[in-house]
Amino acid sequence: MTLALFITYLLTVAAGYVLSTLNIRHLRRYGNSVPAGFEGAIDPETLAKTTAYTLEKNRLGMVESILDNLLLIMFLFGGLLGVYDHWITTLSGSFIGDGVIFFLILSFAQTILGIPFSLYDTFKLENRYGFNTTTPKLWISDFIKSQAIGILLLVLLTAAAFWLIQWSPSHWWIWVWSFMAVFSLFMMFISPYVIEPLFNKFEPISEEGLEDEIRAMMGKVGLKVGRVMQMDASRRSKHSNAYFTGIGAVKRIVLFDTLIKQMSKTEIVAVLAHEIGHWKLRHILKRIVVMELMMLGAAWLAFEALKWPALPGLLGMGGASYPAKFIILGFIGSLLSFPMTPLSAWLSRRNEYAADNFACEITGEPEALASSLTKLSAENLANLHPHPFYARFYYSHPPMVERVRKLREWSLLKRAA
Repeated sequence: MTLALFITYLLTVAAGYVLSTLNIRHLRRYGNSVPAGFEGAIDPETLAKTTAYTLEKNRLGMVESILDNLLLIMFLFGGLLGVYDHWITTLSGSFIGDGVIFFLILSFAQTILGIPFSLYDTFKLENRYGFNTTTPKLWISDFIKSQAIGILLLVLLTAAAFWLIQWSPSHWWIWVWSFMAVFSLFMMFISPYVIEPLFNKFEPISEEGLEDEIRAMMGKVGLKVGRVMQMDASRRSKHSNAYFTGIGAVKRIVLFDTLIKQMSKTEIVAVLAHEIGHWKLRHILKRIVVMELMMLGAAWLAFEALKWPALPGLLGMGGASYPAKFIILGFIGSLLSFPMTPLSAWLSRRNEYAADNFACEITGEPEALASSLTKLSAENLANLHPHPFYARFYYSHPPMVERVRKLREWSLLKRAA
């Protein structure tokens, strides 16, 4: 069984690398041609820069992925999990304490291994292409704060989960799922006011008249948002974006200050109309419900699988603690979920198209959304030539060229009508 599991893992990794290779070869072949509809937004110089940027990002990601996979093979199939598991049991002597320490040390090791890649990405690659505005001092500050928050949450969640397992060994799966679900909603509620301000400054929109236009559009669809804010994203990067945050009465719209500088009011309103479409069409609610149902099923499956005495033997181990068994189950779950990736991506792309249609209907400006997407592509050096197989397998958003083409078709139909 160990050999079969190892071969399955190698085939899964190989499939991902084959798709990535196809994508890069496709880009090298077609990356010098400006796609139809992008002639006014992308010049040959920008296109060449986009191709180079995508290739370098891919190269860095590939190196990190290969290192991660080699370490994972050593840890799971080289016997290190068993050694690590035995060592952890000598530290605490407590079921809850062992669980917390087990995952805390693994998380810390993963963070340390990722630091060189993060530094290279931020201060070399992103800097080379004119995106980085982060200072070393700010990077360190962000790192310390994110690690402090991450450690606090990891300790809290792990301790609570293992306490529930100990408290209710016959029904812990339902209690752990319930706690995690409630905690997730709680974090969505408090994040805009407690966590996000630790990293960014939020203030009213500086562009005169923009907030009025945004609120007028929201009034058309009966959507109430607490505040419309701009974020000082330019302190760290020149990349641009916009998003909704929070739930219920605390949800608000956040615009990157870089986005406000790059786009016209009409284009910004069109981008936000797309995001509002996700809310009005209940994409976010449906996603939360589906995810929670999947997590409930996963909790029950984990509960049943942990009863199987032969579970540690899948990795050649004679026995394993509860935390180690969770690692084994998580690994198997990642293999089983890989074939489902294109289905999840397709459902997400379908929602994106629906939100585009909503934005066109509510603003009556499909060309504004199309032009905003072309600007986002140019400013962020987005890959305009993904391989079709790669895009269908991984892309949660439709390829930008396809989105712009559909929007401009919609615009022509509107003019003809």
